[in-house]
Amino acid sequence: MNLEQTLTQLDDSFMRKNLIRSRRDILRDDLSVSSASIYGSQTQSVLFKEKTDLLYGHFLAVIQSSTNELEIFDTIQHLRQVLENTIDDMQVGGKKIFGPNNWIRQEMNTWSLIHCLYKDRLITQKEEMEQDDLPLVNSEKLIVDHLYLNNATLREHQLILDWLEQTSYEENPIQVAHYGDRSAMAWENTLHHLQNVGRTMFGGNRQLVKSLDPDAPHRENLPLHDLDMDDQKRLVKHIFKCIRQGKIDEAQSLCEHCGQPWQAALLEGWRLFHDPNYDSNEQKDVKLPIEGNPRRDLWKKCAYAMAESKKLDDYTRAVAGCLCGNLDSLLNVCGDSWWDLLWAYLRVNIDIRVESEIRSCCAKSYCEMPEKYWDAKMSLERIFSELDGNKNMHVKATARASFAIIQKYLILDDIKSLLQHMNDVLETDEATPQMLRLFAHLVLFIRQINRNHQEEIGDKIIRAYVQCLMKIGDAQLVAFYTAALPANHQMQIYSEFLESVPESARRNCMEEAQAHGLDVAQIARITVERIQGMLEDPEETKLLAGEMSELDKKKISSLEFLIFTQEQRCELLWQANTMMRYFMAQRKIDAVKKAFGMVPSDSIQILIQYYGGKTKLPPRPECAIREYLCHQTYLAAIDGYNDWIEFFYNKRPKQPNAVQGRNYAEKAASEHQEQLYQQDVARWKGTLKEQTSSTKELFYNVLLFPDKGWLTDVEELKIEYTSEDDVNAWENRRIQMENLRKIHIPDLISLLYKILSLAEEHQDCIKLCEELAAEQNQLYNVFSKHKLSEFLSKVAESSLALMNEKLDPFGFSTD
Repeated sequence: MNLEQTLTQLDDSFMRKNLIRSRRDILRDDLSVSSASIYGSQTQSVLFKEKTDLLYGHFLAVIQSSTNELEIFDTIQHLRQVLENTIDDMQVGGKKIFGPNNWIRQEMNTWSLIHCLYKDRLITQKEEMEQDDLPLVNSEKLIVDHLYLNNATLREHQLILDWLEQTSYEENPIQVAHYGDRSAMAWENTLHHLQNVGRTMFGGNRQLVKSLDPDAPHRENLPLHDLDMDDQKRLVKHIFKCIRQGKIDEAQSLCEHCGQPWQAALLEGWRLFHDPNYDSNEQKDVKLPIEGNPRRDLWKKCAYAMAESKKLDDYTRAVAGCLCGNLDSLLNVCGDSWWDLLWAYLRVNIDIRVESEIRSCCAKSYCEMPEKYWDAKMSLERIFSELDGNKNMHVKATARASFAIIQKYLILDDIKSLLQHMNDVLETDEATPQMLRLFAHLVLFIRQINRNHQEEIGDKIIRAYVQCLMKIGDAQLVAFYTAALPANHQMQIYSEFLESVPESARRNCMEEAQAHGLDVAQIARITVERIQGMLEDPEETKLLAGEMSELDKKKISSLEFLIFTQEQRCELLWQANTMMRYFMAQRKIDAVKKAFGMVPSDSIQILIQYYGGKTKLPPRPECAIREYLCHQTYLAAIDGYNDWIEFFYNKRPKQPNAVQGRNYAEKAASEHQEQLYQQDVARWKGTLKEQTSSTKELFYNVLLFPDKGWLTDVEELKIEYTSEDDVNAWENRRIQMENLRKIHIPDLISLLYKILSLAEEHQDCIKLCEELAAEQNQLYNVFSKHKLSEFLSKVAESSLALMNEKLDPFGFSTD
């Protein structure tokens, strides 16, 4: 064995060892990645949620920064950029933490589709002017340029195709591939084998091609070296991927780099012919180079036959097919992806439309294309129908997914079906917060281009998104998107939000509502009414008589919503009065006091100033002020009673213990203590008399409340009712006040009698009976027969006490 053969064998051995080693390294790396993915899945999930939750605020910032409707497409670009930045930020170990079909990437692709399609539909198509028919020319390029300029449908198809290619590149960018050990050398392993036939240790008996021209494998019907066959398959697949991503120039450069210029030439034959010398305004003696392929028709027919050939592998056929419009060859390699299939159908349809235009406008004859080529033409509706009925389960599942359906309706410009689909998704588990964000902004975009024909569905979608934002608790987000709803929905949805916010955030929520143009006054009113309407759960709440529950505290606290602006003081008084009536009916005096304390002390003065004087008050604020004063006098009477009882029982001097003194000193001390006690009692009685007088006055302020009495409206009011509900509300209020009079006036009279009786002011007890019987206030009307009988029995006891003091039953002297 000579030295050359030995070196050859060592070279083969070295290549095999390297191959085995590289496969072992790949396996080890795969195991490392798998282990890291298991341990890092939780971190990835947390990072993904943190980053995507920021999208709510980012989208709001983009929408708010748009001050002009003409900037709508800049806004869409910014929304897309926000998603792209989020994708770039979500990396673990330098790798994206999600695949190409993740929702955030699909949403970014959707906004890109909207931008390219609707910018053409709303701007380009409106600006384009009618062009004259193109005369018969020899330039295919001019024909196609004229076609794209005048045919909006074809232009849209091309925009969709460009979008599919761009999104494919963004999802899976082309990586620099390595084919062979030496550049500009094709099939190097086959060449090595042919140069060393019979001289290699592991040569084997397998027959390989004898020549290395491009047609040799098919002409000789013999294979290449196995490693070259693998490289060739990878190369052709990579070329197809480049074409799928719109990178034909890169594919040609790769072919030349790999020593296959015939592949690069194959990718050149589709280019449109154009001879600039016919139309050039330059000097006639300067000949310009021609562009494209003068025999493009012949190349196309050959490429079509190549795409139909069963002898070639699928990707080789697909490379030829995508350049000549052969649909079957593309479907063979695009069958697992909905977007790849859409790209294949569109590419073929565009090719057919362009070819048809060229052949009808060009002043030369062309080679006939097979009928099968022309039969592949489809409308967009039929293309999507084919995709929906595809037998591949993955494609069929994608066709039923939201993003594919949204993109389909956007391509078809079927806004009605798009809105209906989003409405259907609202009732499913697919309506995630992020999906609702997309839906809401799609609705806003549709409204901005004046294409919304189903306002109720759009409102429903935005309402669902707002309800989702309410769980986040960001007042700015909730207020901004609530403002996109009709006025009646705004008040209901924002009041629902205010119910759940903590007390510390209420002012900020009201300020955000006002900043975004919401009706703050009505929202605050509805919020308070909603909270007031909440019912206590009798099974969960077991309280002592008069004790406040947590719900009671929440109802009282809700009055704070009506304090933030002075214009709401009338409503504050009205709602506070309503709440106090509710608690008084339950005899929750502490709750009444707390509700009364929620009203700022200057509220009445502010109302009087607002309306320009007491005599100019409308009926509603006048009634609210009067009722508020009624509650004020009642609470003052109750506080006076409690203070009197506290003083009477707890402040009375205690009598010293009697001491049986045996000596003079003890007797003197006992007498001194008794004197001090009598002095204290005298002072206590004097103070008691004063406190009894002031407390009696507080009670009479209630019992003798001016103008028809306590908790009554003046008769001269001329109330203007705005609706049937308004009439019912006033009538309910009147009934409530009347019932409260029947409950509390007898109680107040009984309490006052108790004070006067304990203070031994029996004559005042008789006068109290006279006030009860007086026709001016007709207090006797609020007494039931039973309560009136009880009270008169107590008054009879006072008469007896007066008679025991040598006075008549009415307290007058008998002398």
